[in-house]
Amino acid sequence: MDQSSITPNASDQQLVANGDNESATSLLQDKQGRRRDNLSEVTFFEYMTVGILCYVNLINYMDRFTLAGVLDNVKTAFSIEDDKAGFIQTVFVVAYMVFAPIFGYLGDRYSRRCIMSFGVALWSLMTLVGSFMPEYKSFLLFRGLVGIGEASYSTIAPTIISDLFVGNVRSKMLAFFYFAIPVGSGLGYIVGSVATAVAGNWRWGLRVTPILGAVAVMLMLWVMKDPERGAAEESHMKTTTYKEDLKYLVKNPSFMLSTLAFTCVAFVTGALAWWGPQFIFLGLSRQPGVDITIGSVSYKFGLVGMAAGAMGVPLGSLIAQRLRPRLPDADPLVCALALIASAPLVYTALLAASPSVPQPLVYLMVFLGMLTLNLTWSIVADIVLYVVVPPKRSTAEAFQILISHMLGDAGSPYLVGVISENLKRKFSPFEAPSKLVEFRSLQYALFVTCFVEILGGLFFFLTAIYIVKDKLKVERAIAVAAKII
Repeated sequence: MDQSSITPNASDQQLVANGDNESATSLLQDKQGRRRDNLSEVTFFEYMTVGILCYVNLINYMDRFTLAGVLDNVKTAFSIEDDKAGFIQTVFVVAYMVFAPIFGYLGDRYSRRCIMSFGVALWSLMTLVGSFMPEYKSFLLFRGLVGIGEASYSTIAPTIISDLFVGNVRSKMLAFFYFAIPVGSGLGYIVGSVATAVAGNWRWGLRVTPILGAVAVMLMLWVMKDPERGAAEESHMKTTTYKEDLKYLVKNPSFMLSTLAFTCVAFVTGALAWWGPQFIFLGLSRQPGVDITIGSVSYKFGLVGMAAGAMGVPLGSLIAQRLRPRLPDADPLVCALALIASAPLVYTALLAASPSVPQPLVYLMVFLGMLTLNLTWSIVADIVLYVVVPPKRSTAEAFQILISHMLGDAGSPYLVGVISENLKRKFSPFEAPSKLVEFRSLQYALFVTCFVEILGGLFFFLTAIYIVKDKLKVERAIAVAAKII
C-alpha cells in the first residue's frame, strides 16, 4: 500500500491490502463517499454542541489561571513565599490528574452529558466556596476539589467531538475546541486583575466563573448533543475491561510517545503560565521611571496569551492539514518543529525582561514563544483520537492527562518555585533578597523550561516513526468490528 496516500483521521478510507475481498473494498469506498468532508455539511445542533464544549473549555481555563493573574496578592494574603505559591497549582493539578482515570473509565461506559454536568457544577461550586477560605490550608483543599470537577470535563469533551466528525472536519472542530484553552487562560489573567482592581480584593476574581459555570450546566443538560460512541466512523466496537484498555494503550507506541511529548508541553505551559506575570513584573519594575503593578502586567500578559492562542492553535491545525496529503506523518513533525523553535524564543523572552529592553519588545518575545508552543495543542488531541479505537478514547484522554500532569504541570510551578527560593538563599544568605535577586532567581529557575521543550521535540520526532502504522491499525480494527473485513 502506498502510505503517502493516507489522510490522517479518516478512519473510513481504503484500507484493504492485497488478498482482501472485493466486497470489503466496495463497502469501505461507499462509506468514504458518505463521509462529510466540509463544514457546510455540519448540522446546526452539531455546531451548538461544539460551541457549548468550547464555552465550557474557555471558562474552565479562566478558572485555572485567575489566581496566576493575582499571584502577588495571594502571596501577601496568605503570607507565603514562591514555593508555597507554586504549590497551590500543584494541589489543583494533582487532584485533577488522579481523578482523570476514574472519569475516563466512566466516560467510555456511561452518560457523558451527566458526568460532565456533574463535574462543571462541582468545580463551579468549589471555586465559589474556596474564595471565602481565610487560611492557606483550607484554600488548598478547595483548589483540590476544583481539580476533581475539572477532570470530569477534560477527559470526555474531546471524545464527543471525535464521535461527531471525522477527517479534516474533526481537525477543524478540535482546533476550535482547543482554541478556547489559551484564550480562556488569557481571560483568567484579565478577570483576576480587573476584578481585583474594581473590588479591591483578589477573591472576587474567583467569583466570576461560577456564574458562567451554572449557565454551562444548563446548556449541557438541555441543549448539547451526546452522540453514540464511534458514530462518526460507523464503529460497532464494544468496550473491554479497564485492564485490557490500559494494556492496549501501553502497547500503542504512537500514543505513549505523543503522551510523553505532550507532558513536556504541559510542563512548560504550567510553569510559564503560573510564573509569567510575576516574572515580567519583577523584570519591568526595575526599569527607571516605570510605574507598573502586577495587575497591569497580568492584564497585558493575558492579552498576549489570548492573541498567541487565537493564532497558534488554528495555525498549527491548518499547517498539519495542508501537509497531510503529501506527508502522512506531518502531525508529530509539525509539533516537533514547533517545540524546537519555541525553546530559543522562550529563552530570549526570559532574557528580554530586563531594565535595558523596551516593554513592547518584551511582550513581543513572550508572544512568539507562546505562539509556537500553542501550535501543538489541537494536533496532539487529533493524534490521540486517530491512533486509539473509539471505545477506549475517554480512557486514553484520561491516561494522557494523568501522565502529562503527573510529570508535567503538576510539579513544574512548584519546582520552579523551589528552585527560585533556593537560589534566593544562595545569592542572599544573610539578608532579605533584593528585587534583583528575586528576579534573577526566578529567571534561572524558568530556564529549565527551554531544555524541556527540546526534550518534547525529540519525543515528537520518535512519534513520527510509528504514527502511520498505528493509525492504520485503528482503521482496520474499526472495519473488522463492522464486519467489513
